[in-house]
Amino acid sequence: MSQQMLTLAEIEAIAREAHSGQKDKAGRPYAEHITAVAEGVRSRGGSDDQIAAGWLHDTVEDDVLSREWLEGAALPPAVKDMVLALTRGEDEDLEVYTQRILATPGALLVKQADLAHNADPARLAVLDEATRDKLAAKYAKMRRLLGLTQEES
Repeated sequence: MSQQMLTLAEIEAIAREAHSGQKDKAGRPYAEHITAVAEGVRSRGGSDDQIAAGWLHDTVEDDVLSREWLEGAALPPAVKDMVLALTRGEDEDLEVYTQRILATPGALLVKQADLAHNADPARLAVLDEATRDKLAAKYAKMRRLLGLTQEES
């Protein structure tokens, strides 16, 4: 008997619970970021699988859910593939990471939404200048490696 897949509402609830108590660099609840990414995927015409990956994109990277949880979760293989593609290893080379995103169907759109929220000037404005400059350079390099223009992210 096949396993019933999780709904988008269930995936959202799991992601919100997994990131509860977590804050972003600006001290805001992390749920704001994952909400913005999922909505960014939706507004860019993403599929339900891509929206699900948007909700879950940082769960494994941030160690709030394990790879084992992801492997066993009632999620389509495409969602699992995107989440893993978007999970950057601690010392992983940026070029290797971006090539994996480009090679994984659907992952680029999710990363686009992630970068758009991460690089939001209003979000960066509350950070100190050194952190803001460092992050802006990091996001610009990431966009370049992914072949995205400023307007696309």
